[in-house]
Amino acid sequence: MAKKSSIARSARTPKFSTRGVNRCKVCGRSRAYMRKFGVCRICFREMANLGRLPGVKKSSW
Repeated sequence: MAKKSSIARSARTPKFSTRGVNRCKVCGRSRAYMRKFGVCRICFREMANLGRLPGVKKSSW
């Protein structure tokens, strides 16, 4: 879990557009963020295994 202060800071509109930070919608993690789903890799894996992400299935070959 990210600190509440860092989540609140990233939610504000940045002074410059390049300073914007993407954060996970579930836990607030800033690293390993997947834009397509809006979550980090850890939350992505948990949600995909539980079937909460439509169109995502485990691959095997």
